[in-house]
Amino acid sequence: MKKYHYIWPTIIALAMAIGILIGGKLHFNDSPEKLFTTNSKKDKLNRLIDYIEYEYVDEINTDSIVDVTVNNILGKLDPHSVYIPKEEMARVSENMKGDFVGIGINFYMYKDTITVIRTIENGPSYVKGIKPGDRILMADKDTLFGRNMPSNSIVSKLKGESGSSVKLQVYRKKDNRFFNITLQRDRVPIKSVEAYYMLTADMGYIKINRFAETTFREFKKALKSLQQQGAEKITLDLRDNPGGYLGIAEQMADEFLEDGKLILYTKNKKGKIDKTFATNVGSFEDKPVFVLINERSASASEIIAGALQDNDIGTIVGRRSFGKGLVQREMELGDGSAVRLTVSRYYTPTGRSIQRTYENGNKDYYERFTERYHNGELVSQDSIKVADSLMYTTPKGKVVYGGGGIIPDVFVPIGNLEEETIESMANLGFIARFVFEHLENDRKQYDNYTEEDFLSEFRVDDILFEKFVDFAIQNNIRMSFYDYDQKIKLYLKATIAEQLFSANISAKIKGTIDPMLQKVLELDLPTLRKEKSFNLEVTEDES
Repeated sequence: MKKYHYIWPTIIALAMAIGILIGGKLHFNDSPEKLFTTNSKKDKLNRLIDYIEYEYVDEINTDSIVDVTVNNILGKLDPHSVYIPKEEMARVSENMKGDFVGIGINFYMYKDTITVIRTIENGPSYVKGIKPGDRILMADKDTLFGRNMPSNSIVSKLKGESGSSVKLQVYRKKDNRFFNITLQRDRVPIKSVEAYYMLTADMGYIKINRFAETTFREFKKALKSLQQQGAEKITLDLRDNPGGYLGIAEQMADEFLEDGKLILYTKNKKGKIDKTFATNVGSFEDKPVFVLINERSASASEIIAGALQDNDIGTIVGRRSFGKGLVQREMELGDGSAVRLTVSRYYTPTGRSIQRTYENGNKDYYERFTERYHNGELVSQDSIKVADSLMYTTPKGKVVYGGGGIIPDVFVPIGNLEEETIESMANLGFIARFVFEHLENDRKQYDNYTEEDFLSEFRVDDILFEKFVDFAIQNNIRMSFYDYDQKIKLYLKATIAEQLFSANISAKIKGTIDPMLQKVLELDLPTLRKEKSFNLEVTEDES
């Protein structure tokens, strides 16, 4: 994630933040006047915190004061310079490292008991035979059930040192039996390559949800697998991807660009420019690539889209991206907390900065983003406001714009309110919760399905659809369910597939009615007409 705007108060602000967190030895024999006359402004704030801690009449949590102060300082800078408290650092670090140490399960607290949604492939639970639907009742001597059991407490009991053992007591509802099993904790991946599969006989599809330390390795593994299956073209799905590490985005862009092509350059407050060029290691150079972006694609996602667009490589499909052209560096503050401080801007190969303005503050910055939902630009490309002063030209003469995100080569409008409601129910886990409870009632009905059989034969019937409508209404969701019954049924099928089999099967099912993927197939129509590998039967039957 990544680089902006520097002025002298910025240096003072950072110094104050560090000074607060390190803490100073205050000599209380000093006169009050000395506080204001002998030290810098950072010492003034540092001493004030100490006065409050040692002299103030009531007990005050000075740590909370420090946190508020640091947040206020960073809030004066830019929207992407942020403070990460100590208690959040472990979670943030895990997410960006791309793995954690644990037993490798996804679970719900169902009623009052941990119930496994699915095990993570090749993780400790997967290897030892834990199955979806299993209830984990105890970890060693710790009870894991109870209505008031907080999720973070459960996670802490299941996590531990790599190689350490944990004895679980498990109830398998499906077989109505209890058993004990001992697992050895291990590193478990947090996948950033969400799904990949063959979209057509010669086109692969890869969905990436963030740019973590492991993302490039995951991407290369997926790309190699698809190439072995015959992929000569790739659809790279970066929708809703908020970004991550700059270096990972550079590596990924290098896969598609010829040796010597500029990927991006960065500029810091001193005007120092660092350029990054493609190397000769790319495995997908000179081949067609489609990049899917939307209004929530940001940072590293925009680096890849901008690098390919400005080098006249591939086709960018979707809607204008978020518009984040700043680079952050994570800096520790000495007590387990850290700041991600903006240290430079990045520019696409044509010289574009795609950073949206934040000169009127953070509140205005995000309000202007939400205006996109109201000014029509998500529905019509003609509604996107661009400035002629920010117009650039690619080597082949294509006009591109800076100043607020990547504008796609091919525009695909957002769905109507009802369609977006269905998308939201899927993305926020509402459909997944319903499906989980449905499977809990009777998993055995799916025992005889293979992945292939499920994909081609399973249909969500009206009974299950009606149960979902009742579930949604009970949870205060109102929409024209029956006008969109086929799409809802398909999403139910996709979610069942994910919980029974894999994210790849789920993505393949949803892809059959995905407007952006359908646009890619339309753009690739001459090839599509020559083959019949992309199964459109689900689209016809389910939507």
